[in-house]
Amino acid sequence: MAKKVIGNLKLRIPAGRATAGPPVGSILGQWGLNMMDFINPFNDATKDLMGKDVIVHVKVYEDRSFTWKSLGQPVDDMIREKAGIKKGSGKPHTEKVGKISRAQLAEIAEAKKDVLNAIDEEGRIKVIAGSARSMGVEVTE
Repeated sequence: MAKKVIGNLKLRIPAGRATAGPPVGSILGQWGLNMMDFINPFNDATKDLMGKDVIVHVKVYEDRSFTWKSLGQPVDDMIREKAGIKKGSGKPHTEKVGKISRAQLAEIAEAKKDVLNAIDEEGRIKVIAGSARSMGVEVTE
């Protein structure tokens, strides 16, 4: 019989730099979880992405055990990195803040293929392009 899930946590943590302090410690502590059982494996698994934020989903079970899955760098961070901008536009449909090529969209889609809700590569590229447009980044061919 499967364990009963009592919590689904979503965290955005700097890769390789999780500590027992906030935000990790305070969130996991609320659920009565052993922080070091998360922190050490997380830091080892994400040390290659050092300096970037990582999205993590943690499932908490009623016996106070947990499982976690790293989803990698957020798509909006990847778009800003490729476009060379600090932040998106406040008025994305009228004020454009940068440009991104279809090849760069394909690179992001390939990196996020396990996470995106799309059937094929073209669908993944369209999802990433939609995110870029909503940030005020112009998609070029």
